[in-house]
Amino acid sequence: MDSELRKKVARLILIRAIISTILLGTATFAQIAAPGSLPVDPFFILISLTFGLTIAGAITLRFVEKNRWLVDVQLAGDALIVSAFIYVTGGITSYFASLYVLPIVAASTVQFRRGGLLVAAFSALLYGGLVLAQYFAASHLLPHGWLFDEDLALPARSFARYTVALNVFGFFAVALLSGSLANSLRSAGARLEEASSEIADLQALNQHVIDSLPSGLVTTDPAHRILTFNRGAEIITGLTARACVGRPIEEILQFPAAVIESVGGDPKSRGARRHEFRYRTGDGRGDLEIGLTATHLETPRGRAGLLFTFQDVTNIRKLERDSAIQQRLAAVGEMAAGIAHEIRNPLASMSGSIQILRHELPLSSEQEQLMDIVLRESERLNTTIRSFLAYARPQRFEIARFDVRRALNDTALLLRNSSEVRDGHDIRVDVPADELWYEADEGQIKQIVWNLATNGLRAMPDGGRLCLAGAFEPSSDGVVLTVQDGGIGIPADELDSLFQPFHGTFAKGAGLGLAIVHRIVADYNGEIQVSSQPGGGTTVSVRLPARAVVNT
Repeated sequence: MDSELRKKVARLILIRAIISTILLGTATFAQIAAPGSLPVDPFFILISLTFGLTIAGAITLRFVEKNRWLVDVQLAGDALIVSAFIYVTGGITSYFASLYVLPIVAASTVQFRRGGLLVAAFSALLYGGLVLAQYFAASHLLPHGWLFDEDLALPARSFARYTVALNVFGFFAVALLSGSLANSLRSAGARLEEASSEIADLQALNQHVIDSLPSGLVTTDPAHRILTFNRGAEIITGLTARACVGRPIEEILQFPAAVIESVGGDPKSRGARRHEFRYRTGDGRGDLEIGLTATHLETPRGRAGLLFTFQDVTNIRKLERDSAIQQRLAAVGEMAAGIAHEIRNPLASMSGSIQILRHELPLSSEQEQLMDIVLRESERLNTTIRSFLAYARPQRFEIARFDVRRALNDTALLLRNSSEVRDGHDIRVDVPADELWYEADEGQIKQIVWNLATNGLRAMPDGGRLCLAGAFEPSSDGVVLTVQDGGIGIPADELDSLFQPFHGTFAKGAGLGLAIVHRIVADYNGEIQVSSQPGGGTTVSVRLPARAVVNT
């Protein structure tokens, strides 16, 4: 890449060629129009010298950075050519003495004040020597005929001294002025370059800060067309900034009607507006919960559009829901312990007493029926209490290594022979061909599968396929248990409260089956994922870690 000095010298060479060609061409035309006005015809020699200097400057252009004296030689050559031109046009009587200004200004431009003063001094020396030689020749102190025209009338010596002094003063004045301007321009250029560098650094820092934000940051114009789309927004949405800029933000972020109405509401409103909505990604990650804040983009000239910041709050909301469930579960656990002591023992006494009375007393058929109802309801209440105890204090057995395939097949066999199965139910087991070893309480793993499977069967009252699957989880070296049904499905607004106690939606059951599943999985530091569409069935995946570290 050419340096600034090379660029300046290149411009100087070009300007020299243009100006010299114009001036010398004009003088040549005048000589042709009035032949014989000079004793010799030197213009072609000057043209040759000028273009020779131009060619030499072009050849040595690439060396000027390391050899700055080459620039001084070119500028001195320009002053010499101007002196030669003044010589052939009359010396002290020439009207072209002001041409010395050109190399002086060029030197100031290229070499700043130093170069301008040097060329001004050299030009003053050449011009003064030329005039002095002219008057010496007129006094016959120098040969006259070949130096100057003998018929040329020279002005008075006092006028010549005044003219020379005036021109020399002009040379140095131009050198000082042009040098000062060149120095000021250089300083201004340096300051401008420094300011530009600082602005570029600030812009880069600003962009790095914006791109480093984990939140999505989007700006729009007043028509809600996207202007900027930071890296956080790309990560959350799975879209690129190039694909989003210029498009309506309502389309990109999939705003619900309520958000569209709020964003496009009163333009005079102030402050931020907070919204939360579901966003469906296009890269297969599923639905996200987005928390978005919209506010006006204020500039010194007024409002220039809207500023949107948004975050993926899916995990945060899930943690909040899990925390709420845990709090409720803790409360229910405490209550279950109290119920076990306060109800179960008296209930057992009452049930035993009624059975004795039923066998010892003579009862009518109606009384026997009432006794059966009391015993049956006592048993149902006892079952509910057992579920409470199982949920509040799951039994702990010794952790052992077992084949998950056996647990799934045993559970499927029990389900096929249970009262939950109806005509049209088809229970399948999908397990790998090789052993699927896992360390846990096999009874609790079976309880997880049993509770999920019975819910799946109840969701298919008219029959359908129920699939129990087990697989190895490569990412965590654990196992994944999956229960999939083709039943009625679960509405989206009920998914959040699915594992809360007493949230059962089926007539049969105490509403504690899924809560027990959640409790056992949480004790194993596992994770439950539910995917369901109304009318499209439900899939529940239980991910258990590689080694069970049971929370006690």
